[in-house]
This record gives sequence, C-alpha cells and structure tokens, in this order.
Amino acid sequence: MKVYVDGASRGNPGRAGIGVVLCNERDEPVKEVSEAIGETTNNVAEYRALIRGLEEARALGADAVEVFTDSELLARQMNGLYGVHAPHLLPLYRRAKTLLRLFRSADVRHIPRSLNRRADTLAKAAAGEEGAAGHESFPSAPSR
Repeated sequence: MKVYVDGASRGNPGRAGIGVVLCNERDEPVKEVSEAIGETTNNVAEYRALIRGLEEARALGADAVEVFTDSELLARQMNGLYGVHAPHLLPLYRRAKTLLRLFRSADVRHIPRSLNRRADTLAKAAAGEEGAAGHESFPSAPSR
C-alpha cells in the first residue's frame, strides 16, 4: 500500500492538521484522512500524520507499505540518517518505528511537495488554512 502523509501547522506552533492518502498498488486512492489535531508544531503534525497513515494501512489489511512524505526531516529521522533530539518528538518517533515493524516490508521516502499535493491540501484544510478544502474519507483522487 502507498501512503502519502503531510502535517501542517498555522503559526508553528498553532492550529494543526494532518492529511493522509492511502493508495493501492496501482496508486489509486482507497482512503483519505483530513483531521485537526489541536495546537502544535509542524514537526509534531508530520509525525502524527505518519502514525495515522500507518494505523490506517494496518486497518485496511496492508502487509507492506511505502510511505511518502515531503518532510525531509521526518524521512531522514525515520531512516536513521538524523537523530531525534527533541524530547517531545521521541514518543512519536518510537510509536512510528513500532508501527513500521508490524509490516512485512516498510519504507519511508522523501518526495517533493509537488508529488504530495493531495495530502498537503488535506493537512492544510484540517489546520484551517484559507482556501484549502478537505474531508475525512474517500473519494477524491489525489492530485500529483
């Protein structure tokens, strides 16, 4: 399953939201999530989006995931290239790592924002950003 994730925060910290698009092996969307997560930072929102995406993939029965994020920091931390030094991010990092181990195969990759537009739009909508439109489920194909 392909999982596109993004987090947004107005003000950093500020009103935050997550966006998740889950796609089958043909890159067809099967579920979308746009959810407000309260006041927090962009980095926390990115981790919360990752965690929610992994939880949704498991709930849909996926045994392998490819996660795509436009957060270079998140991808590098999850792949062990950067350490996680912020104490408030450590529990989120650990939860994400635990979830990743539940899959037969799991990969977290950095992609340009232009290839993550739908998750970005869903996250911004959930954070209450002007001009963004989102919803909590499917259908609506991600624009990439």
